[in-house]
Amino acid sequence: MKKVTFMNTAFRDGFQSVFGARVFTKDFLPALEAARDAGITYFEAGGGARFQSLYFYCNECAFDMMDAFRETAGPDANLQTLARGVNVVGLESQSSDIVKLHAELFKKHGITTIRNFDALNDVNNLIYSGQCIADAGLKHQVVVTLMELPPGCEGAHDAEFYETTLRAILDAGIPYDSVCFKDASGTAVPSKVHETIRRARKMLPDGTFIHYHTHETAGISVQSNMAALEAGADAIDLSMAPCSGGTCQPDILVMWHALRGSGYTLDIDIEKVRDAEEVFKDCMSDYFLPPEATTVEPLIPWSPMPGGALTANTQMLRDNNIMEKYPEIIKAMSEVVRKGGFGTSVTPVSQFYFQQAFNNVLFGPWKKIAEPYGKMVLGYFGRTPVPPDSDIVKLASEQLELEPTTTPPLELNDADPTKGRAAATQRCVAEGIEATPENIFIVAACKDKGVAFLKGQAEIGVRKNDPTAATPDAAPATSASGSYAVAIGGKTYQVSIDGDTATVNGKTVTVSAQAAGGTVPAAPPAAATTDVTAQMPGRVVRIVLNPGEDCAAGDPILVLEAMKMEMDVTAAVSGSIASIEVQPGDQVATGDVLATIG
Repeated sequence: MKKVTFMNTAFRDGFQSVFGARVFTKDFLPALEAARDAGITYFEAGGGARFQSLYFYCNECAFDMMDAFRETAGPDANLQTLARGVNVVGLESQSSDIVKLHAELFKKHGITTIRNFDALNDVNNLIYSGQCIADAGLKHQVVVTLMELPPGCEGAHDAEFYETTLRAILDAGIPYDSVCFKDASGTAVPSKVHETIRRARKMLPDGTFIHYHTHETAGISVQSNMAALEAGADAIDLSMAPCSGGTCQPDILVMWHALRGSGYTLDIDIEKVRDAEEVFKDCMSDYFLPPEATTVEPLIPWSPMPGGALTANTQMLRDNNIMEKYPEIIKAMSEVVRKGGFGTSVTPVSQFYFQQAFNNVLFGPWKKIAEPYGKMVLGYFGRTPVPPDSDIVKLASEQLELEPTTTPPLELNDADPTKGRAAATQRCVAEGIEATPENIFIVAACKDKGVAFLKGQAEIGVRKNDPTAATPDAAPATSASGSYAVAIGGKTYQVSIDGDTATVNGKTVTVSAQAAGGTVPAAPPAAATTDVTAQMPGRVVRIVLNPGEDCAAGDPILVLEAMKMEMDVTAAVSGSIASIEVQPGDQVATGDVLATIG
């Protein structure tokens, strides 16, 4: 009977794939303790989207979370995190000194192993990042990323391509302790998984530890795990309910059952694991469980959205009150993948795909190139597996005013004065933040939201079930005070009323109301102004121009963020800013008036 090693992904990829990575540390530690007591010693403990999400949505520090994880799991547990090559734990690639700092800090805060991948399978992005991981005294699990191309596509993403990628890793002399084949979208067909790992087993030195990772999103995870094991893999990834199945890894209990009578065993006390899952279910019982996280999506092979990105994006769509657009966006992803150079659909590339599909739905096909997607097809994140569509490259170059490049990302970033330890240190000093190594890394990886956290200005975006929420047939409020969305002439205004004070789209004014027939003082005639409206829903990030300042047509007035993209809101006419109707942090809908120009 061959023992199968498994990593419990519940507390990292599970959280990312179900809750969009928005989970408070204190809420899951009892479940981690129960899993430890069930005999599980190998856990995914952070990195990936869980790093940024703690600052973006939980008002927590990821390094504090890792410390608490280590304390709970015990000194001998193998704690593994996920890194994105030169992007480390963000969507944006970093400079050499930040890549090095990432490894040093994760070692300092209790991590044992880092699984390190590049979504484009550009081995150049793994050389320096892998060396930093090894130099920091961490175990390096180097990765080849897998997916199935949408039906009808050819080029890359077959067993030969993965064999060539692995050979390039070996030829580059990258230090590694194990090799992982990572299928974040769960779309790689089992026959290809088997052939890929069979070839890897023949190529790698005897005794090399091979790990396979997949998701249940397309409904084939158990079959794929079996194919990997039969081809010679040593380890697989499994999770625990309620963060298992659906968009996640298969459940430990499910895989245990599938292996019965097969010659393979997980070698666990299954009853203790059942008990741990009940504790975990109780811990997460008050969290909103997105329905799309619990089911297999048959269309994923046509639009390969990874489980770890799917719910993160649907949570953001809910934030912006446009969840009804999700089916259209997923459908639009297929074309975006086909024309983007076949980078593996795993974060950050999966996010670039989703962002471009989002823009294609909201603004019209290819009318607005999402900056990250555009920079990817132009070469700023490395070399794509096949050349992107030439027309899309031309569009991206024109819209972003950037030329295509073959310069490696690390070289570009090391020459960029806005990136690196020095730039992040300067930002800390300017904001009155102590420039510790942790704070420097937080600012480099999370930018404005990292600064907001460190200044005590972070917001909470965790979705929990509210048992006190009003039901549809609840009695109406008896007071005129409250919050309303008021539609006037096709425009929506967010209005909050408290006595004689009203806040309209973030601007507070004094109001006076009279009963019908009463006399209300006439308002002075308004000067002629031009409204600046939101072309998409989003959150106001910052104000660029203030009332009284002059602007020319095309000048940015403020910045909106949606789907992890920042977009300038620009002046349609020249003039002077008459008013700013919003403030940073406001959530706005399409058509909302953001400013006026006189």
